[in-house]
Amino acid sequence: MHLIVRVLFLLSIPYLACSQVKDPDPKYKLLTGNSIIQSKNAYLLTLMEQLPEVRKRLEQDEVLIKLAETKKQHLALTLKECGNDTPCYMAPLKFSTEEIRLVSERLTSMYSSTNELGKLVEQHLIPSGTYILHAKTLPAQELLVKAWEQEARAINHILEVYAEGKKPNYPAIDSIAFKVHSRSFNTLVWDVTEMVRQEEKGALFFRPTLSYALRFLEANDRSEAADYEPMETTVNGAAFTRAKKVDWKNYKYTLILIPGAGPSNPNEALSAGGKLRCRVGALRYFEGAAPFIVVSGGRVHPYKTKYSEAYEMKKYLINELKVPEHAIIMDPHARHTTTNLRNCVRLLFRAGMPLDKPCLVSTMRSQSYYITRDTFEQRCLKEIGHIPYRLGNRLSETDFEFYPVLDALQIDNDEPLDP
Repeated sequence: MHLIVRVLFLLSIPYLACSQVKDPDPKYKLLTGNSIIQSKNAYLLTLMEQLPEVRKRLEQDEVLIKLAETKKQHLALTLKECGNDTPCYMAPLKFSTEEIRLVSERLTSMYSSTNELGKLVEQHLIPSGTYILHAKTLPAQELLVKAWEQEARAINHILEVYAEGKKPNYPAIDSIAFKVHSRSFNTLVWDVTEMVRQEEKGALFFRPTLSYALRFLEANDRSEAADYEPMETTVNGAAFTRAKKVDWKNYKYTLILIPGAGPSNPNEALSAGGKLRCRVGALRYFEGAAPFIVVSGGRVHPYKTKYSEAYEMKKYLINELKVPEHAIIMDPHARHTTTNLRNCVRLLFRAGMPLDKPCLVSTMRSQSYYITRDTFEQRCLKEIGHIPYRLGNRLSETDFEFYPVLDALQIDNDEPLDP
């Protein structure tokens, strides 16, 4: 009998190892390369640049070399032929359906579980959690291809919104800063194209198009995704350091999330609603409910505001409500209520906080009940493709519990300002 049990145990080890490798690792450190905005929007492509063996493999593939050269030739050709015709510049620079399929086939052909691409998936894509929704169901080779296809479409989306002027998901706060049919914008498009042509001398197949998209985000002054980064060593440094020392059994909740409330007046740093929400969260903190408060909200309302909701709430908590800085974690990137919760889970995970304890949302009554309705779950599914939390108990008119769901780590590739 003991022999049978031992054999069954040994046979189960490969299965256990295989299932464990599917889990994101809170100790994994995301690579940022030369651009946090690129890393957040296109993590796979960042890895392809930053991992020397992967980069070398891709730069030596004849099919991918040819694609890179074709894109660089398009850059030069559009400068000569497109004039004031903005769509003429964009069409050949975006990834076509055929080009996306071609790269997918090459990645499939090159992939082996023991080579550079296999290690990229097992040592980076999976533990990072950046494509957790796909990692749950796809084998490693297909995960690699799915990540590529999603990022290619994400880059195309940036160009469509911030170079072609197509409507984003939320036009009132996220749209292009230029009149796309104006002479000045046509001039800008030529200049951006020329700059990318001069910069891109390498052989990575995606670089010309990716650089083109990043330059247009820059031209639109859309750097929100990089605000306050690297947060774990700057605005959140004190809290992340403290998180390593907290005795979690002393607290019922991991943290208290306060969602932002952007003002309508461009000269107003923090709205009345934002102040009231801070007061609710501070009450729970001083009652000892949790060791941390997360303030969540970016530079959102009104259009292209200079004020960050999270930063202004943090100041208010410290200066007016006397909450210590080491108890406050900023999420200065969320642009919607859906991503208030999603980004909170991301921060909790990256800080190594418990995943099995409940958290609190403390806010005003109307928002509190809005988040706990079924319609809010439907909004999450529609806008970010998953539900990043599991509801717990309602405690009061302003407070309810939620549990983190690690689907929150998935990159959202049609929201480049907070992917």
